[in-house]
Amino acid sequence: MSADDGWVPQTRLGQKVADGEIDSMEEALNAGLPLKEPELVDQLVPDLEDEVLDINMVQRMTDSGRRVKFRCVVVVGNRDGLVGYAEGRDDQVGGAIQKAIDIGKLNLIQVPLGSGSWEDQPGGTHSLVRKSEGKAGSVEVEIKPAPKGLGLAAAETPRKVLELAGVEDAWTKSHGNTRTTVNLAKATFNALENAAEARVPQRVHETREVTE
Repeated sequence: MSADDGWVPQTRLGQKVADGEIDSMEEALNAGLPLKEPELVDQLVPDLEDEVLDINMVQRMTDSGRRVKFRCVVVVGNRDGLVGYAEGRDDQVGGAIQKAIDIGKLNLIQVPLGSGSWEDQPGGTHSLVRKSEGKAGSVEVEIKPAPKGLGLAAAETPRKVLELAGVEDAWTKSHGNTRTTVNLAKATFNALENAAEARVPQRVHETREVTE
């Protein structure tokens, strides 16, 4: 697999994917090994989409003078339960976007899709299984399962995150400084992550930071 596109795996997880021992993103996320290679995600989820949510110019004073960088906020997903969120910084807009996309791939989570609304028919995969909440800075976001056909009752930023996650119907409520795109997007992602962790109690954040 890796020989065809020039990718040479650098981690145990990458090698397992290249050898065909792991052939789905769900298996990769549940393998208990840190996800450190964006190319691995490209192999397992070729239909992954990305959406730029915000681009800001950030200025910082250093000993050599004022430095300007661009901060880009991106969400990635396959519209079928996989979603990732990230921020990237670089001297160029294109570089910031690419960095954010690559980091977003490494932050992928598997969102448990279902039909958790009492008004809905069981067995669907268009909404969430249960209510979930997330927080980032002063912003809090609550996502509730909704019956099929309602659509996404959400502001533009949460809507984009939910759409790439594959959530088609949901009620959302937000509090705090919701005009801050970064925190609003991150709070929405954190709510989805909390929903994912409710399904997989064994999940450990630190695995992403462990060096092999």
